[in-house]
Amino acid sequence: MPAAKVVVVTGASSGFGAMSVRALADSDHTVYAGMRDVGGHNADAARDLETQAGDLRALELDVQDDDAVAAAVNEVLARSGRIDVIVHNAGHMVLGPAEAFTPDQLAAVYDVNVLGAQRLNRAALPAMREQAAGLLVWVGSSSTRGGCPPFLGPYFAAKAAEDALAVSYAGELIRYGIDTTIVVPGAFTSGTNHFANAGTPDDAERDRAYDAEYGQLRRELPDRLGSLVPADAEAGEVADVIARVVDLPRSERPFRIHVDPSHDGSEIVCAVGDRIRTDFFHRVGIADLLPAFPSL
Repeated sequence: MPAAKVVVVTGASSGFGAMSVRALADSDHTVYAGMRDVGGHNADAARDLETQAGDLRALELDVQDDDAVAAAVNEVLARSGRIDVIVHNAGHMVLGPAEAFTPDQLAAVYDVNVLGAQRLNRAALPAMREQAAGLLVWVGSSSTRGGCPPFLGPYFAAKAAEDALAVSYAGELIRYGIDTTIVVPGAFTSGTNHFANAGTPDDAERDRAYDAEYGQLRRELPDRLGSLVPADAEAGEVADVIARVVDLPRSERPFRIHVDPSHDGSEIVCAVGDRIRTDFFHRVGIADLLPAFPSL
């Protein structure tokens, strides 16, 4: 049996995060389910965790607040003495013409999907580096490099930035014994509420300006994407993959793993990019910074 680990998961009130904390708890890990407003908006989600088997604990964690992130990390360290795994799952999807989103809205999407991970890393990595062991799991999106349908631009741009950040961190942390795995889900159009809870543009006038040429396509797009997903595809597959990666020994953890039943092509593009980076690292003489196990 793999050793039990202390795991922090962000965005755990719903979607992939909620599924992942349960899968990890089922694998006998101590799991902190990070979410905002545990005593208010997410009180029901937090209480629901108490009905689950295993060591599963709700954690007040707002990835957009420096002080809240630091407090959450200090709480985990005080209660459990260490952090072995961080699952960077918190994210927010938006739907609409890129032009119709204000710069502030675009910045807010980056704040959740990219800066939130940076805040948590800065708070937790000193302890993890001192342990000389750990794992960062980043939950990305296949459409940043695969089919990349329109009207999701701010979300895809943020997810692409998150991926680039994860790749850089991988090389900077490996000598401290901290591994990196990037989990790349496809466009699951059901089971996560991502589309149902997606944000919309603040500039309604510019949003409407796209109706003449793209109105019908925008209305049909979720169904078109959904038609690519096999009927038996389950969003819970992403949570199961995360739990399996956490349980793997260091030498077997994949650097990148796709969970994309629609096969939008991201795995092909990523495989080329990862191979080019591998060749480049060998040429520069820093091959020891590469992961032990290739992408899947």
